[in-house]
Amino acid sequence: MRRVIHHPSATAEIAEAARYYEQRVVGLGAQYLVEIDEAVKAIRALPECWPIIGRGVRRYLLHRFPFGLYYRLKADQIEILACKHHSRHPDYWRKRQE
Repeated sequence: MRRVIHHPSATAEIAEAARYYEQRVVGLGAQYLVEIDEAVKAIRALPECWPIIGRGVRRYLLHRFPFGLYYRLKADQIEILACKHHSRHPDYWRKRQE
């Protein structure tokens, strides 16, 4: 099974969203993080299942929250490039592919 690594900016995006949700409703940030963990487990289990959106990058859409995990497969790892809110500019994270 491939190892999962996170781009530092993706880690920051996840933490920022969790803080935002937790400030709105106590416990919601934790629920968001549980869904992120479930998404990563699903990606690890079936990494080629989700659609390629360009240049080898795939997108997994969260079910409860308006975010997508953008990732790419490498020989021995899965690299999470971004955790993007659906309302953000679609290409802001693309420089992370380089």
